[in-house]
Amino acid sequence: MNIHPYPDRSDVAGVTTEGAAWLASADPYPRSTLALWRERPEAPLVLPCGTAFDIVNVPAVFGRGLLDRLWEEGPGSGPVAVHRGRTLLFTAPGTARLLPRLLAEEKALEAVGGTAGKTAGEWRGDGAVPPLLCHGRGDAVTVPALRPAPGAGRPASRWLVAPDTLRPWLPGAEAVRWAAVRAARAGASPAVRISIFPPADQGAKVYDVSRRR
Repeated sequence: MNIHPYPDRSDVAGVTTEGAAWLASADPYPRSTLALWRERPEAPLVLPCGTAFDIVNVPAVFGRGLLDRLWEEGPGSGPVAVHRGRTLLFTAPGTARLLPRLLAEEKALEAVGGTAGKTAGEWRGDGAVPPLLCHGRGDAVTVPALRPAPGAGRPASRWLVAPDTLRPWLPGAEAVRWAAVRAARAGASPAVRISIFPPADQGAKVYDVSRRR
């Protein structure tokens, strides 16, 4: 069976054959990963970080603002997933190590209000960057299945921007820091903004991946 379950390469919900191969390259045994996906394309898998990608894991609401910044004012993003109510931004290897230091050096957290009273799962929209969970070398994450199981409804893990190439562009620590700080400031602004994210009952085709850098 072909591991590419979607014929439409522009569908952000669909992982292409090349995208699946890129994800599998993160595993020490990529052929075994691809073989499992051929048998069970509806199965999410746990993959190690630090080689093919790092992950920046943020609260879902803040993640929407961060992606808005990357797509509206910046270079776009690489693959992005949702897992159990959090946004997983796939980033360049090394981002998990560098990003916390960049945020600290810029004193972004203090400048926009600090993080007192927050947990890693909350974001109050008060101008502060929430704690970002950075997964790099030595960590592993659950990545969504290549395709949702038939009749299963909205899965807990799903793609917002699915892998579609063997060499996806991935934002680095500088790009994520830039977007996170601006997302925090925009979240605290009383100005009304229109998000690129559709309501929950709309389709997932919200990104023009052809313009991704």
